[in-house]
Amino acid sequence: MSDYQETLYEGYGQRFRMEKMLHEVRTDHQHLVIFQNPRMGRVMALDGVIQTTEADEFIYHEMLTHVPILAHGAAKRVLIIGGGDGGMLREVAKHSTVEHITMVEIDGTVVEMCKEFLPTHSNGAFDDSRLNLVIDDGMRFVATTEEKFDVIISDSTDPIGPGEVLFSENFYQACHRCLNEGGILVTQNGTPFMQLDGVQTTAGRMKGLFADWHFYQAAVPTYIGGAMTFAWGATNKAYRKLPLETLRQRFAGSGVVTRYYNPEVHIGAFALPQFVLQAISKPSND
Repeated sequence: MSDYQETLYEGYGQRFRMEKMLHEVRTDHQHLVIFQNPRMGRVMALDGVIQTTEADEFIYHEMLTHVPILAHGAAKRVLIIGGGDGGMLREVAKHSTVEHITMVEIDGTVVEMCKEFLPTHSNGAFDDSRLNLVIDDGMRFVATTEEKFDVIISDSTDPIGPGEVLFSENFYQACHRCLNEGGILVTQNGTPFMQLDGVQTTAGRMKGLFADWHFYQAAVPTYIGGAMTFAWGATNKAYRKLPLETLRQRFAGSGVVTRYYNPEVHIGAFALPQFVLQAISKPSND
């Protein structure tokens, strides 16, 4: 039995016991491993960085899907950028009111490997008739597509390697261009305690583009370093100020079953610590 040492941060990290190596491959884009861990179940890593584990993926995937979809209230077309493990797709597909889901993943091998070795992530969602799966560069897709979407979810890796472009100014602009009137963009944005400069950079890019921009957070044990932030860009300021009762009605009406998300968590997630507010030059959580 060996250990897997994550290499994301200098001088600080986490180690996973590898009970069994299930798969290892160098794809056209990155080095992928999937292994079994006694506490977290099956774990996937890319280029030395843990991407997802069976035990806690639900927190991350629920918060990046149900927050924008329920805040929007009438999302029919959803775009997922990245998300090759299928977890985001599984959660989006729970919304029967969503009519069309496009998923753009740069690495087709990730999709195939996760279907085989992490089947509970997608839970059959790759067979959903509403899905259009595109194996392509997410940046290229949003820069060139003529399609428009109500909600765009960027489920990227960290801003190194193939995922780097998904944090660029051009990317946010291109996503904004692809949104319908009243659309919402949400993106994975790292842990602010460890990656505060990334949060600041994103804030600077969202400011000029969206009528309402902010961040919300959730603690996902696998992503070490404290709570994780998700960037929020909305074309309508009202979405972030919805009354609790409205969210409760929408959540109940959706029939979606969750393990982490609920309307109270939804509202509370937008309250940010002072050091984050100061870093993004926001005087308060308004």
